[in-house]
This record gives sequence, C-alpha cells and structure tokens, in this order.
Amino acid sequence: SAAAAEDGLVDFSAAELSLRLVGAAEGKRLNRDFRGRDYATNVLTFEYGVDPLGVARGDIVICVPVLAREAREQRKDFLHHAAHLTLHGVLHALGYDHVKARDAKRMEALETVTLAGMGIMDPY
Repeated sequence: SAAAAEDGLVDFSAAELSLRLVGAAEGKRLNRDFRGRDYATNVLTFEYGVDPLGVARGDIVICVPVLAREAREQRKDFLHHAAHLTLHGVLHALGYDHVKARDAKRMEALETVTLAGMGIMDPY
C-alpha cells in the first residue's frame, strides 16, 4: 500500500516469518557468517523480500542467552524484552531499518507504540 511504502514498509499482502531461538554459539556463528561480527547479538533478521504472490518472507533469530543477559542488565522483564526483540525483528523483515537517525526514530516510535498496546513499557 502507499501508506506502507511511505512508512518504509515493504508492500505486501501477507507475511510468512519464522522465529528461531538459538544459543550463544549458534548466535555468534550466524552473526559472524552473515554480518562479519564475531559475537552473539540479540536478534538477527534475514529479509527475503516479497515473492510474486505478494507474500513478505523472512527469518528472525533471537539469541536467548543474550536476550536473558540484556533483560537482567536493563532490569526488564524477560518476556517483555523478548516481545521487543521479536517485534524489532518483524519490523526489519517488513523493511524498516535504523541506519539513519530519522529511520531509527520512526522504528523506535513504532516499537514503543506497539509494545504499549501490549501493556509493555517503553523499551528505550
């Protein structure tokens, strides 16, 4: 849709996304192999675009030990932080990014509003 494109979202009629929970070793390997960074990160998203039928496809990988450590360090509820990282990955799969400051603000605002609708306080 035009509104979706204007908001940085890919144009799609449906989405098929997988969510994989991994340990530290696999998280580190994936981050190294696909991003050239030799450490486990909290969430990785593999965006595959929209197929000819209009289905947006992507994979989201959450490293549970990093999620748990961050939740502890940031004094956040584990499940609330898991919801935030999952949403963050979904937004990446749908075309959002946070490379530019303006895009980061837009993505963070959408995350904050969406999480608030789930009863989760501002993650930032």
